[in-house]
Amino acid sequence: MLGALRGDRRDVIRRIIGVVVLIAATVIAARSASGMADADTLTVAVVTVLAGSAVTLGFAVGPPVTASVDPLDPRRFAVVGPEPRPLAGALLVAGFLSVPVLVVLVLGISLAISWGAHGANALASIVSVVLGLATCVLFARVSMALGALVQRPRQSRELMGVYLVAILVVVVPVGVFLGSLEWRGAVPSQLASAAEILAWTPIGAAWGIALAPSAGAAVGSLVVAVLTVALLTLAWFALVDVLLTTTRRPVAVRERGGLGWFALLPGTPGGAVAARSLSYWLRDRRYLVNLVIVPIAAVVSMVPLLVAGVPFELAVLLPVPIMALFFGWLPHNDLAYDSTALWMHVASGMRGAPDRIGRLVPVLLISIPVLAITLPLAIVAHGRWAVFPAMVGVCAALFLSGLGLSSISSVLAPYAVSRPGDSPFQQPQRTGSGGVMAQGLVMAGAIITAAPAGWLTWQAIEGKTIDSMFALWIGVGAGAFVLIVGIAIGALLFERRGTRLMEFAEAT
Repeated sequence: MLGALRGDRRDVIRRIIGVVVLIAATVIAARSASGMADADTLTVAVVTVLAGSAVTLGFAVGPPVTASVDPLDPRRFAVVGPEPRPLAGALLVAGFLSVPVLVVLVLGISLAISWGAHGANALASIVSVVLGLATCVLFARVSMALGALVQRPRQSRELMGVYLVAILVVVVPVGVFLGSLEWRGAVPSQLASAAEILAWTPIGAAWGIALAPSAGAAVGSLVVAVLTVALLTLAWFALVDVLLTTTRRPVAVRERGGLGWFALLPGTPGGAVAARSLSYWLRDRRYLVNLVIVPIAAVVSMVPLLVAGVPFELAVLLPVPIMALFFGWLPHNDLAYDSTALWMHVASGMRGAPDRIGRLVPVLLISIPVLAITLPLAIVAHGRWAVFPAMVGVCAALFLSGLGLSSISSVLAPYAVSRPGDSPFQQPQRTGSGGVMAQGLVMAGAIITAAPAGWLTWQAIEGKTIDSMFALWIGVGAGAFVLIVGIAIGALLFERRGTRLMEFAEAT
């Protein structure tokens, strides 16, 4: 901590100003937290869980986003030959001695004072603050350790673009949600529901113990918080062992520029496929046309429904699932777009799993932000946030299962497409119906997979909100299962059909 005050004068001045501002903000926030004793119990509980979850999430995502250098990086101590476990324990204890953790401690004590004014048990308050601090520290330790494993020598514009997209994915939906709430002198029910859900997640469980609405909820939050701390501790000890036994890749004295995504992604077969696919998706107009058409087609699908008399609040929910379906369907013929470049994969003896997974990275990076931004907007237009979890489940089932089935289709039934440089609207002649069958089967399979979640979502739309969370887990579970199975089958087919795929690429 004292070492931060050494170095260039300008840097030291900036750090001192930052610490002073942080102290002032902490004092104001602590006084506000202590002053919540006059508020009702529900308000204090909601504010506690939401603020605690935000702070904990900040400890988890802050280090990679800000590219922070870890002064307690385990590899700094490798020169003295320490044992991994004692070093991991010592560094974990030292992690509690930092300015951000001291700020959280002050705020936690201030919140505990407010909890006591609302009848919270003193032991529960102490346990909540201790587990909250431990969760924050462990998230920061694990996040920095993971960052050290994949750290690159420079921050590229591609990486900054990924960070910007990630921020949009989180900030826009949250902003839309908060902006849609009606504040009438009390905590909106939607905000209370969000706090109740966060109290059962790793980032908010510790902060939901003291003022839980029931003994069962308090025990549930306690169990989740303890499990989170235990799992993060195991992960930290494992990462320290890996960092001490892994040699860092040497950095060239003079780095070559212009590598783009190849400089950012890992130097593995899957990373190389992902980097090449990202370059294609963001530059090849054949891909760009598909990306532009999907949102337009989804919005246009509302018109027939509105003309037929379907209420707007129902019709507005349709475009997002359609986008999820088409985004999952897009890579169903991705091998055909490679043309003769496919020989690099086959000739190098690449395994099927890196090829299948790497090709899905561009679709995930592009589709998830679009869906994460448009879905809350659709829910605002619909007017009932209770159906939001169910809609997430339906979209996840359509999107993930589409990706899984596309991983099989692109290897099993590729069909000719326009060649590189040709107009994306120019379609070559086809002698068979394999392309039509492949497209139809992928879409039909995704719709069938999402049917249970869709039925539960319709029940939620009709007013049975108890089915909303169930639809979320059913949709995510079904989609993830089809995705994993699809990648496994597609990988096996890719390895067995390499010769046929080469013949197809040469013939088209």
